[in-house]
Order: sequence, then structure tokens, then C-alpha cells
Amino acid sequence: MKVSIIGLGSVGSAVATAVKNTGLVHEMVLFDRDGMRARAAAEDLGHASAFSYDIKITAVNNYRPIRGSDIVVIAAGANQRPGETRTDLLHKNAAVISDIVPRVMANVDSRRVKLIIVTNPLDVMVMLAQDLSKLPASRVIGTGTMLDSARLRAILSRQLSVSTQSINAYVLGEHGDSSMINWSSACIGAVPLNDFCKQTKISLPATTRRTIEHRVHNAAYEIIQGRGATWDGIAAAVADLVRCIINDECRILTVSTVDGIGTRALAMSLPRIVGMDGVVATLSPKMDSAEAASLRRSGKIIRKNYDLI
Repeated sequence: MKVSIIGLGSVGSAVATAVKNTGLVHEMVLFDRDGMRARAAAEDLGHASAFSYDIKITAVNNYRPIRGSDIVVIAAGANQRPGETRTDLLHKNAAVISDIVPRVMANVDSRRVKLIIVTNPLDVMVMLAQDLSKLPASRVIGTGTMLDSARLRAILSRQLSVSTQSINAYVLGEHGDSSMINWSSACIGAVPLNDFCKQTKISLPATTRRTIEHRVHNAAYEIIQGRGATWDGIAAAVADLVRCIINDECRILTVSTVDGIGTRALAMSLPRIVGMDGVVATLSPKMDSAEAASLRRSGKIIRKNYDLI
């Protein structure tokens, strides 16, 4: 399995490490316009191979060596700075994606390649990449709210004193400020969240849920404030998505991909079955009226931002 990673800033470099450490990739191409940065990343990761998996790693600053890639991860673009929202990056990163995607497509097999989009604002960039690549929407996949949902599960794990592995709870909609928590479908094991709280005598009132929502929405901003950028969480999400595709796991992930045709086309995160062919199916979870309205509002924001470019 050959994976190419486009853009080796803090996020792209972390993605390269996380993907390599899955042990599922036999060849990795690291692309950056700065050839010295690409070579340094490849050298450093190559040294790390002595402690884990030994794979072929190639550093490049042109697109030709990505030929034969099964998966191309696009992590290039401007990162959020303290005080910025993901939407503030809209025009800068639209220009980046518009430059990269045609160059990628000129060097890959469009019959089988999968594009994984990491660049923010994520959902808009997925729509743009799918339009430019002309690939089936099922094979242009944004990490979406995978990380947001992981943050939710981590917070709930501490609140409920239960492993994150037993929590099925999702953040849906935009990977951004308008995302919403699908409380109605949340389960702990096979038990609905509200029933679990009753059985374990744990209180999770509306005020606590609003606090949790605030923490999920603001997690990235807090990390950026203290660290300058976020990279470990999103890198783990990309590696998990790559693993799911390579192993054909058909696991449910809240990835972002384009649904609909023409002016009705929209990318947002919903529970989706992901396997070797990309997105296999999109699921419609149970929602109350307020949650459904929040999801529609999130979709309108994504559409408005896409129309701006």
C-alpha cells in the first residue's frame, strides 16, 4: 500500500508519523514545496523506523513520485493561529487546494485513488477537491468530525467513568463552530445514554451537556492558544481512517464527503460506513427536532462558505 502526504507542516509531519506507525503502509511519499523540509522529515522518520516498521520513505518537491499511490492525504495549507476560526482560512486554503488537486490527479490512477482531505475549513475543501478531481464523492473523504467525536467521547468517558471504547456518541455537521452533538443517538454499549445515566445514577442534566458542547467546540482553540497548533489528534484521526480503508473494516466514522448533485451537493459529517472503496454508505441517525434544525443550520453555513469561493 502506497500513501502520499502533501504538505509537511506540523500537521502533515504528525500525519506521516501516525500513518507509518499503523504498520500497514509499505511505501510513503512525503511532498512539500520546500524540498529541504521534505528531506528532513523523511530522514527523521526513516531513523525512527529502526524502532518500529521499516518502510520505503521518499522525500520530494515535485508530484511525479506520487504515481501509484493508493491514498493521497492533503494536509497542506495555512493553519489556524490564535484568535482565528477555521473559516478565516477560507480563501487562502481554497487557493492551495485549487493548486494541489489538479497536480495530484495528473499523477495518480483516478480509477482507484482515494483522497483524504485535512485542510480547513474542512467541509468546503472536500467539496472543492471533489469538484476539481472529478472523482466519485465516495473517494474524496474529509476527516470531518472524527476528531470532534473523539473529543466528545473522551469528555464523556471521564464524566461517566467508562471507557471511550464503550461510548457511541457523535458530533455531526460542520467540522467547525456550527457542529452539533447528536445526543438522541448516544449509547453506552448497547444502552441509550439516558438509560445508562439512570441505571448508574449519574446525573447528566442540560447544563452539563451544554458545558460538554462548549468544551468540544472550543477544544481546538484552547490547544492552539497553548501550543500554537493542533496536530496529534488530527494525525491519529487520519491514521485511523487510513487503517479503516486499507483493512476494508467497514467501520462507522463521522467523515465528511459530498452528498447530492449540483446545487444540492453538500459535504458535512454524518455517520458513514468506510471501507476499501471509501465511503460505502451514509446513515441517518435518530435526532430530535432541535438537533435536526441544528444540522440543517450547519449545512447552510457550509454551503454559504462554499459559495464564497
